[in-house]
Amino acid sequence: MIPPRVGFIVYGVHKDGLLDPMGAAFVDDALISQAKAALRAAGLELIEHDVILATKAEARACFARFKKMDELDAVILFSGTWVWASHLTAAIRDFVGCGAGILLWTNPGSQGWRPVGGLVLHGALKEIGIPHRFVYGDYRDPAELGRIVSYCRASALKRRLNQSTLGVFGGRGMGQSCGVADPSQWMRLFGVDIDSRDTTALLDAARAVTAEELAAARAHVQPFFTMPIPQDEVAERSLRLYIAIKKIVAREGWDFYTIQSFPGLGDDYSATSFAQSMMLQDGVGTSTLSDFNTALTVKLLTDLSSERVYYGDLQHIDKGTKEIKIIGDGACPPLLAGKAGPARFAQHGIPTEGAAGGLSVELTCKPGDGVLARLGRTNGEFEMILARCTVFEPAAEELKARQLECGIPFWPHAFVAAECDIDSLIEAWNNEYAVLGYGAHLYDDLLAFCELTGIKARPL
Repeated sequence: MIPPRVGFIVYGVHKDGLLDPMGAAFVDDALISQAKAALRAAGLELIEHDVILATKAEARACFARFKKMDELDAVILFSGTWVWASHLTAAIRDFVGCGAGILLWTNPGSQGWRPVGGLVLHGALKEIGIPHRFVYGDYRDPAELGRIVSYCRASALKRRLNQSTLGVFGGRGMGQSCGVADPSQWMRLFGVDIDSRDTTALLDAARAVTAEELAAARAHVQPFFTMPIPQDEVAERSLRLYIAIKKIVAREGWDFYTIQSFPGLGDDYSATSFAQSMMLQDGVGTSTLSDFNTALTVKLLTDLSSERVYYGDLQHIDKGTKEIKIIGDGACPPLLAGKAGPARFAQHGIPTEGAAGGLSVELTCKPGDGVLARLGRTNGEFEMILARCTVFEPAAEELKARQLECGIPFWPHAFVAAECDIDSLIEAWNNEYAVLGYGAHLYDDLLAFCELTGIKARPL
């Protein structure tokens, strides 16, 4: 999970101990301390500015300082009392070019005239078109605090995407039309460069893996599984492919990647299921079939969640019970395994989609709250489809029968209860793939990311 680094700024003209006519300080120092403590407890790393902003000179000095901090993800402007908005807006306008998010926060209360300071600055930024989020809420209210934290996490995510690189191994897989990418659009919206390599280099790297590297990979992989790694040639090729992908991704400086898988590589050398599983387990965003949109969704959820991410087919949707089965083609991070189906090794098993064979991962995903999401395009424009969900494990006596329903029981299964209107989900969905992320906060984080990037959000 991203730990956002956030500038904390208090503003207001009646500062430095100035008292109101009743003898109380306009700026409530105790409230400010409590608000900062609540933000830290919620996971934000605060970089405080020790001068309360009232003048143009103070605003310039403050934002000039923060503008030079490459590690800064967002700034929170906390209203201490009322303010002359014109003293702050030029400095804020100059600052926003660095890409950090702007959040205005007013803790409700009549003392100090804080709402006036919040509303006048909110209106000023709207007037000149500076994107920001305005939160009018008490630091003790989890929902209001969540709106602050989700915006800061999303801003951190947006900044980490900027100047990142998505790598591509091979071309389009299985004729996917709903996962293709326009490199110029990706650069304009996200600042992401798309780089590509033929799979020849990947095959060469896999065949060149040494015995020592294989032994190290086995030692890394084994603790995630409840059975020994097979010793056959198919397993060795799967391990070699994992090592080769990891090497090239690191060498090329790719931040995440997608891979064609088949036709081609899966027929000529090895199915990619196991390699994809372990790259997901290592915290690297990826996808199969050169599905760029799934890769980006996996990247977003991986950076936002404290758990690993699973992508797979929306293999069955029960409109009556709102139950969805997500079944991937053997690729799933093994640490997502629950008690009902711990992580085991299986064979890829589909000769028409990877005749060379290869290891796959067999498991049932553990229970938890989360989201189903996928970034996709309608008429060439990005939109984010997302729904809250609960992952559950079927009873032990039911599991085998439930796995047999799809005809490929040894691929990873996630049993999900969707918290939305199923007809709306089916109509809105933009591919066969769904990306499953664990963490109830992900829903609001993704909405905030859409707000910051200008992507249309389709919450269900």
